[in-house]
Order: sequence, then structure tokens, then C-alpha cells
Amino acid sequence: MPRLFTAIALPEDVAVGLSFLAGGIHGARWIDRENYHLTLRFIGDIENGAANELVEALEGVTPPRFELELSGAGYFGGAKPRAIWAGVKAPQDLEQLQARQERVCQQLGLAPEQRKYTPHVTLARLRGRVSVMETEHFVARNAGFKSRPFEVNSIGLYSSRPSRGGGPYVEEHTYRLL
Repeated sequence: MPRLFTAIALPEDVAVGLSFLAGGIHGARWIDRENYHLTLRFIGDIENGAANELVEALEGVTPPRFELELSGAGYFGGAKPRAIWAGVKAPQDLEQLQARQERVCQQLGLAPEQRKYTPHVTLARLRGRVSVMETEHFVARNAGFKSRPFEVNSIGLYSSRPSRGGGPYVEEHTYRLL
């Protein structure tokens, strides 16, 4: 039973630029550069038959290519920070792509995503000992971060195995954008 998600892979030079942000927070588990991605839809554990249906259904979700740019930093968790991320200048194309994938997943009987979609690239996972102040200092230091704009020309369906720190991820299927 694979654990699946759809995502946009980052160009190597963009990932290298992000990797320079890593550090400065004691106790953070920094994500390896090769595992950076922009998740579109977390699917979770799914039976093989349903996974095959999903592969086929997502073939119909191939919008035109579009550009993205990473911008700024933030964190999830409020008073108990749990993840640090790089932000995404989210064009309408990205929002529409994510919404279309969400509809396909629901049509296949998958539970709807409960959280509002917040496009981001996870940089680090945090555990209980990281302070809000330390996290906010990291975010403030990196508020001006920007990547170069890059073209999104494909979407990947990825599998993951339970592990510490994210990854390794395997691209199971590639969907080329028009």
C-alpha cells in the first residue's frame, strides 16, 4: 500500500538556493535538498487498485505550463512551531491546478483535504524544544528570500516511505503540462 502525494519538483539551482537557508535553529531537522518539493495534494496510504485509478484520473489534469517563484519564509504551528517553509508566489494557475487535483481525488472517493491549501516548500521539521522567538528570528532573517522565476512543465505523483526528516521520495508517474 503506497503513501502518495502529487507535487512540483524544483529545478536544481532553485533547490540549491533554498539549501543556503538551512541552519540557525538548534534542533531543527533540515530537509535534504533533493527532497524539496511543492506539494499539491497529499493522498496518503492508498490501495494499489485505487492508486492505479488515481494515476489514470490525473492524466486529465494537465493544464498549460506556468511560472512560479519562491518568496519569503514562514512556519506552521503557532505557539508550538512544527515546520519551517519557503513561501510561494502563488499564481492563479497553481491554485486552479491544486483545486482540480482535489476534485479528482474526491471523485475517486478520497477524503477531502481538511486544511486550506497553503503552497510552500518545507525546509525543516521542528520538535518541541524550538522556541517561537528562535523560529520568528529565522523567518525575519529570510523574509526577503526570492528564487528566480521558473517554469512548471510537469507534475509528479510521488510515493514516500515512513522515515525521519522527509524522503526519500520516488516519482512514480510524471504528468507533462501542455
